[in-house]
Amino acid sequence: MRLRSWPPPACASPLPRSWAGPPCAMDRWRRRVLVAEGSFAGRLDPGLVETELKLSATGEGPLQRLAGMRQLGSMPLGTPDTFLEVDRYLDTGEGRLAAAGWACRHRRRARRHLISLKGPPAAATDGPDGAQEETLGGALHRRPEIEGPASARLDPRDWPASAARDRLLELTGGRELQERFVLRQRRTERSVRDGLVRVGILSLDRISVVQHGAPIGRLWCVELEIERTTAAPREGPIRRLLADLLAVGGLAIEPMTKLERAVALIDRVSA
Repeated sequence: MRLRSWPPPACASPLPRSWAGPPCAMDRWRRRVLVAEGSFAGRLDPGLVETELKLSATGEGPLQRLAGMRQLGSMPLGTPDTFLEVDRYLDTGEGRLAAAGWACRHRRRARRHLISLKGPPAAATDGPDGAQEETLGGALHRRPEIEGPASARLDPRDWPASAARDRLLELTGGRELQERFVLRQRRTERSVRDGLVRVGILSLDRISVVQHGAPIGRLWCVELEIERTTAAPREGPIRRLLADLLAVGGLAIEPMTKLERAVALIDRVSA
C-alpha cells in the first residue's frame, strides 16, 4: 500500500466561519429530491451521471479486509493507493444550493484543488414490466456530477473556467460561498477489473467530521464508483458486486450520502 504525500496541518488554510443558514435549508439537505424527466439531470449525458454503491461500517475492520484482498468476487483488485484529503462543503449564507438540491464539495488532495457539484438523485425509471428501476435496497446511488479545477480560494471567479464553475455561479447567483463543515479523510483506492477492463474504483474512507474547527465524530465508508461510459451501467453486474462487498462482513447498505450522514451526526451532537 502506498501513502501519498500530504502537507502537514500547519500548511492548511485557516477554516472560515462555517455555514449557518436557516434551519429550513438544512432540512432540504436531508430530503431526497427526485429529478424529473427533462430536468437538468435528465438532460445530462450518461457519462456525467455518477453511479456508485455506498456501504457503511462501524469500524476499521471491513476496510482493512478490503485493502488486503486480492480480488472482489471474481474481479481482481488493483494495488491500494492511500491519500489524505480535505473536503469542504460549501453553500451561500441563505442556502441557495441546498434549496436547489445540489451539493458543492471543495476537495484538496496534496496541492491540487477540485470542485465537485452533485445534483439531486435521478428519478427512478420504469423497467420493462412497469416496475421502478431497482436501487438495490438503497445501496445504488445515481446523480449528476460535474467537476472542474479550483484553487485554495473559495471564490469561483478565481478558478479556471469549467462547466462546474459556470453551473455553480448559475446556482448561487454569484453570491459568496461559506463553509458548512469539513470532512478530513484517509482514502484508500483500488481499481476493480473484469479481465482487462476497469469496471470501477473501490474507495475505503476513514473520515473525521469537523465543524468550526472542532471534531464532531467519525465515519467509515466503502464506496464503489462504477466506471462512466456512454451507456447506463447494467444492473446485473452491479448487483453481484454489491453481494461480493456484503460478503466481506461488517458492512451495511448505506442509503445516505456522506453529506447527509455528516449533517445527521452534527445534528445528534448539537441536540
